[in-house]
Amino acid sequence: MKQENCLKYFSHDACSVCKVLFPKVKQLLEEDFPMMELIFIDLEKRPEEAARHQVFTAPTLLVFFEGKEYYRFARNVSLPQLKTAIERPYQLLFQP
Repeated sequence: MKQENCLKYFSHDACSVCKVLFPKVKQLLEEDFPMMELIFIDLEKRPEEAARHQVFTAPTLLVFFEGKEYYRFARNVSLPQLKTAIERPYQLLFQP
């Protein structure tokens, strides 16, 4: 499956921050950016995917538009910052 417009969420089971943050990120995408796909990647089960994207910490969020990485957030992720970062390119792509 082509992942052109998506948010890749890198995490692992021992990440307590991730357990709190993931549902909030999921809700943000569902409510404000429904055309974006949310992809959860477990760092321990898919280390090759983490290496390919040079992800070394959890949580790490990568935002892709048209197949290109636009934004990278790691460790301390601010939901308002994430929303602001996604809004402009999202509007340009999906709203007439």
